[in-house]
Amino acid sequence: MKRIYRSVFALLVGFQFFSCSSIVENLNVDPNNPTASTGSLLLTGTEIANMATQEGMASRLTTIWSGYATGADRQWLDYYNYNVTAGVYDADWNLVYQATNANALLTIEKATTLGNRKMAAIAKILRANALATGTELWGDIPFDQAGDILKYPSPAFEPQATVYTKLLALLDDAIADLKSGVGTVTTEDIHFGGDATKWTQVAYTLKARLQTDLKQYDAAYTTAQTGISAYANSLYAPHGNTANVNQNAYFSFLASSRTGDINAVGAYNTTLLNPTSAKYRGNSKTIETARFKFYYLEVGVNSPGKMEPNTTGTTGFFAQTASFPLVTYQENILTLAESALRSGKGFATALGHLNAYRAWLNTGGNINAAYLTAGSYKYEPYVAADFEAGGIENAAGGITADNALLREILEERYVSFYGQHVGWDDERRTRAEAYGIKLTPNNGTQLPWRFIYPQNELNSNANAPKPVPATFEAPAIYK
Repeated sequence: MKRIYRSVFALLVGFQFFSCSSIVENLNVDPNNPTASTGSLLLTGTEIANMATQEGMASRLTTIWSGYATGADRQWLDYYNYNVTAGVYDADWNLVYQATNANALLTIEKATTLGNRKMAAIAKILRANALATGTELWGDIPFDQAGDILKYPSPAFEPQATVYTKLLALLDDAIADLKSGVGTVTTEDIHFGGDATKWTQVAYTLKARLQTDLKQYDAAYTTAQTGISAYANSLYAPHGNTANVNQNAYFSFLASSRTGDINAVGAYNTTLLNPTSAKYRGNSKTIETARFKFYYLEVGVNSPGKMEPNTTGTTGFFAQTASFPLVTYQENILTLAESALRSGKGFATALGHLNAYRAWLNTGGNINAAYLTAGSYKYEPYVAADFEAGGIENAAGGITADNALLREILEERYVSFYGQHVGWDDERRTRAEAYGIKLTPNNGTQLPWRFIYPQNELNSNANAPKPVPATFEAPAIYK
């Protein structure tokens, strides 16, 4: 299955473009109409499209804007310095809408006709994942009218708050479909082979992500309790070793198509993980050497001699065959930790969730075994005294134990979400708060808040927002 990712993705996206060609060519019948595709093919294509959505600019641009990596050459040096034009976003907007959303809607339609609620549910979760990424990055986006270009050639943009409400409802629908037990999905699901339990947990964790975005921490805690309960149930994008077909997208970018454009020189995350850094987050209970080496090469090969994201062999975080995190156990348990503290569940409850995560890390967690050498990692449980004034997590004092714990949870979330846009979402959500990741602008005096709307959408959609919000204008949920 891994060998056909690119061909299936191209076929499904091609269907979307061809389905519009009848307008231009004045044809009544389009032989490439994707509604003729099987539900299985549509589902596989939608999964691959969502993988591409999450691994595109949603990953690369946000990593250099959130301190995970550094734009170093050609366009990526400009992007690093926030010089990004609307046309840069065209392809990734298309991944959200023409690739993932449109094909998810077709899958849902086909599955509903077949009475296959499991297939419909998976497509709804994929649609929610893609559109959630869309609103997290762009703000107000099309929702109800997106996906039917014949009926809605200029789909209306809906307020971000409305989009979130509809995304949460969509995930509730998916969960109900999965719990019905109706329908069959097997090998066409390249993530879980149709495992309803795993998909249900993913839906709950994704729902908790949205509630966290909205700072609905009590709801997020309740939701995450039913979320991803084990690392094996995490949603990852699987990859293979066939160039231009199924490689890890970041590997392809870093090691093949754009070598040298992105490295990690001076990236904030490296200063937290590198034991030689003055900002190193390690202490008597924490050793981060293995995670640092898993994430980064100190002497790069794609940017020769410079620190860079690790694309090594089969072991680096961005190795050619490395699976890419989409919705994970890491996210769910750290959401439990943060939301417990913020929603008044108590210090002990929040610390219990953090320590459960650290216990998993202490077994090696998601770090490749090649880096788990003796003395290179340690995540011993914290106790309440560690967060009191003078404790190892509050050495300077001056803040409460609760705030010291919150600071540690937010920093752990940041370090754990390496490569994902979720790290940037967190940074923006907590930017105005006293505790959390505090970045210095790469250029000038302002940090970016959003992706700007793509040029093709501005040119073709009469309902596109006017005036166009700028990079430094916060979306509604972050105001």
